[in-house]
Amino acid sequence: MINSELVSVIMSTYNDENTISAAIESILSQTYKNIEIHINDDGSKDNTMKIIEGYSKQNKNMFIYRNNKNIGLTKSLNFLINKTKGEYIARQDADDSSHPDRINQQIITMKKNNLDFCGTRAIVKQTGKIIPNYSYYLPKNLLIKYKNPFIHGTLVFKKEVIVDIGGYDENFYYSQDYKLIVKLFQENHTFKMLRKPYYSLNYSNNISINFKAEQKYYADCARKGINPDY
Repeated sequence: MINSELVSVIMSTYNDENTISAAIESILSQTYKNIEIHINDDGSKDNTMKIIEGYSKQNKNMFIYRNNKNIGLTKSLNFLINKTKGEYIARQDADDSSHPDRINQQIITMKKNNLDFCGTRAIVKQTGKIIPNYSYYLPKNLLIKYKNPFIHGTLVFKKEVIVDIGGYDENFYYSQDYKLIVKLFQENHTFKMLRKPYYSLNYSNNISINFKAEQKYYADCARKGINPDY
């Protein structure tokens, strides 16, 4: 087990009182122990912040922030990146959860192969299906022309790589992950997706489901290399 380098987990949350506990506990339960957790409440109107505060009082490696108004995932993630101290940055969404050995396996893989970023497959909570399915076996440099081959919440990056490319593009309110991956591919950064599903993904009442049209428009912009009009 490799536990030397600090891994900074970043999570932005908005009105996730029903799922935030499971997300936090899945990180606190990681076999990789050298972890700090940075959580930003993006102006929640429910009990999300209260729940986060309860965990932070018991965990000295957890740092919490709060926006007075909702600014969106892209800006929230860039804010969190600037707060991190780890050599690696790991994503975690507030309505998903991670397998206990997720980060350990990703760091082992990244160090062994000198990778810039690493993702994993995921199990859909509602159906039990593993995704990506068949497309997992296709070349990622082919898939990137049509869709994001990676699941955003599963990603671990070298911090220096994210900083060097300027973080998430704040012109992209949606599909910011696709835009980020496109840029990483353009600059020939090294990567791998683990075959085993180390992540449990919510596919109900989330951004991808509730804002399909917006997600598609911004994804098209990322694919075409143009900035969104709104």
